[in-house]
Amino acid sequence: MLSAWLLPEHIADVLPAQARRIEALRRSLLDRARGYGFELVMPPLLEHLESLLSGTGRELDLKTFKLVDQLSGRMIGLRADTTPQAARIDAHLLNREGVTRLCYCGPVLHTRPAGTSASREPLQFGAEIFGHAGLEADLEAQELALDCVRAATDAPRVSDLADARVLRGVLAGVPYDEQRLQDLVAALSNKDAAELESLSAGLPAEARAAMRSLLRLYGGADVLDAARRELPARPLVRAALDDLQWLAAHLARSYPELKIGFDLSDMSGYAYYSGTRFAIYGAGASEALARGGRYDEVGAVFGRSRPAVGFSLDLKALTAGAADAAAPGAVRAPWSEDAGLRAAVRRLREAGETVVSMLPGDPDAATAPGFDRELVALGGGWQLRALPQT
Repeated sequence: MLSAWLLPEHIADVLPAQARRIEALRRSLLDRARGYGFELVMPPLLEHLESLLSGTGRELDLKTFKLVDQLSGRMIGLRADTTPQAARIDAHLLNREGVTRLCYCGPVLHTRPAGTSASREPLQFGAEIFGHAGLEADLEAQELALDCVRAATDAPRVSDLADARVLRGVLAGVPYDEQRLQDLVAALSNKDAAELESLSAGLPAEARAAMRSLLRLYGGADVLDAARRELPARPLVRAALDDLQWLAAHLARSYPELKIGFDLSDMSGYAYYSGTRFAIYGAGASEALARGGRYDEVGAVFGRSRPAVGFSLDLKALTAGAADAAAPGAVRAPWSEDAGLRAAVRRLREAGETVVSMLPGDPDAATAPGFDRELVALGGGWQLRALPQT
């Protein structure tokens, strides 16, 4: 029999040191988003299933916990991503004509972890721009994402750029069914040359050659030049390559320390994204710290198809490798019914200090770590006195 205190796999408690880091970062990222003009929203954890999964594709469907609402009898889901909820808010609750910038931070739940060490309960921070189809919005989303990652880590950063339109342009006019497309996307993402060759059999020669090229089109700036030579000269492909070049140039000027790469075979979230995509990594890391891009169709099911671009990240993962920050200093105070002491404690707390009263009968309280001062009775009043540091 399993112990009652054991948690499900890939679900974990967040203990004080990491919780302190996560909360400090959450506040910092929300402040950064506000500095760009983003407004905070707090969607519910539960929604009707059709609302949560509308327009998001099979991948999110498989990630979503589903259950029956005991009040209505309808299927509801625990959100696995907050973006569809932000799109619903933009379409139906705010319903603005111009650009809307929304951000959010809250838990999401996944039926399966994204990786061997990933949590099934990420704490998702994200930001979305609705109502602007230009690259200026794509650039703003990437700049905010980079600023957010930089707030959490000083490690060198890598940004990999891609575009869902490249594959759509390559396959334009080519007959294929939905399952075959999903298999092609998986083979490209996994860089499985043998599987891709098998799946490409029967496609026109130009499309087969382009598929082989896509597997090799990853690396530095020369990738875009090679793509122009090797991929079909179709408007959708050319537009995607031009947009990637424009974004890379602007990012390089704003973030000279950033290493910018391209991976035209990375099709993660292909059914979801409609244009440019990006993933931000720490140097030498295999798991992305933040992901995002353009997904113009996300609001269509809500009756208001608006251009949309944004990103999200997991605060738990972003703080996992960070060193423990020192806890802020605290004041130790004796417990007493003395009115002067209790007034002094209140004044300090209102000023933002942490004041811990030593509750009667706690033998370890006086030696607990974190205290750097104490309240003592001096001269007929209560005064702060520094404690010796060990």
